[in-house]
Amino acid sequence: VQLQASGGGLVQAGGSLRLACAASGGTFSRYGMGWFRQAPGKEREFVAAIGRNGRITYGDSVKGRFTISRENAKKTVYLQMDSLKPEDTAVYFCAAHSRAILTGIYDYTDIKMFDIWGQGTQVTVSS
Repeated sequence: VQLQASGGGLVQAGGSLRLACAASGGTFSRYGMGWFRQAPGKEREFVAAIGRNGRITYGDSVKGRFTISRENAKKTVYLQMDSLKPEDTAVYFCAAHSRAILTGIYDYTDIKMFDIWGQGTQVTVSS
């Protein structure tokens, strides 16, 4: 399975971007999917996740501004980012939890849950 993230770019504060992460190979509908971000000199930070059962979790810093969704038919997970702030500037990574079971309850804020990672896409928010 490979993950390909896209949609990053430069936007002014208050603007919006929509990231997409497309999977190739594997059975996407069975995966838990997540987004993380990493700013220069900082650790990778949890942003949002959506389980294979549709359960959604957000990081505290993005609640109310970001929306994660998935489209299994297209093997794609999205991250709609609104009301962007300069502190949202980072490289955004998508990741998959390939061993998820339908009835499982997982802490997707834990980076160790994810075993497949895509390359990052840069998001820069100017003030």
